[in-house]
Amino acid sequence: MNITASALNRRIQRFEAEFGSEIFERLPRGVRLNPAGELLVQHFRAQASDLRRVQSQVADLSGERRGHVNVACSQALIPYFLPEQIAAYRLAHPGVTFSVMVRDRAAAERDLASFSSDLALVFEPVHLVDFEVLMAAPQVIHALMRTDHPLAAQPEVRLRDCLDHPHVLPSAEYGVRALLEQAAARGSRALRPVVESDSFDFMRHYVRHENAVAFQIPIGLRVYPADGLAVRPLSQRDVPAGSLLLGQMRGRTLPVASARFAQELTKVLEGIA
Repeated sequence: MNITASALNRRIQRFEAEFGSEIFERLPRGVRLNPAGELLVQHFRAQASDLRRVQSQVADLSGERRGHVNVACSQALIPYFLPEQIAAYRLAHPGVTFSVMVRDRAAAERDLASFSSDLALVFEPVHLVDFEVLMAAPQVIHALMRTDHPLAAQPEVRLRDCLDHPHVLPSAEYGVRALLEQAAARGSRALRPVVESDSFDFMRHYVRHENAVAFQIPIGLRVYPADGLAVRPLSQRDVPAGSLLLGQMRGRTLPVASARFAQELTKVLEGIA
């Protein structure tokens, strides 16, 4: 802002005097928003969101769709699904731009509530308090392994068999891990990963080097013969299918570009469901 800390503090104090309430807690090492400040920031974010929506509607009146779409998504949507869908949408509407941010299932919901994202596309969200589901697509967890792995000869694998081999797991904040934890609690084998990671890309590459088993949902998987990898579905007797959910903040009216993109995603996901 090109002003000194003391000048910034005076501006804040003047604003609080005009507003009629303090919006920061003064701490020994700085400040943080108090409950009144949190409400005020949420109001400003809602106003900014409403302005973007009106701008998008005005652009639509001229037949030239413009706008910016913020998407929070699980890692599985990054390699294939979202690049294809965004590129197809922009081919028809080149005036629309996008921001795509990888978020775990809890962070994606927080992004919606803070207006940081318009849409979230996540596997097995946590709370669903402010999450309005626009579309749900089932996803069966798949085991990923080298083609020379003993389980690769089977068309479908049991979780207990996977856990008898070295296995690689996503960290606790991911929906795949949550479903595996629940299934293991009901079974006779415990999860004892040789490696844990918050990167599905890392796990996919790791199994090339150790003959281990990793886990992923199919929307994030494409295996080619040259990869030397095999993908097999986990039996739903052990691990029921999870839900990939497309959603927005409950009660929010989206800008035109975001709403239309959500409609396009819904059509595609209906083909998966």
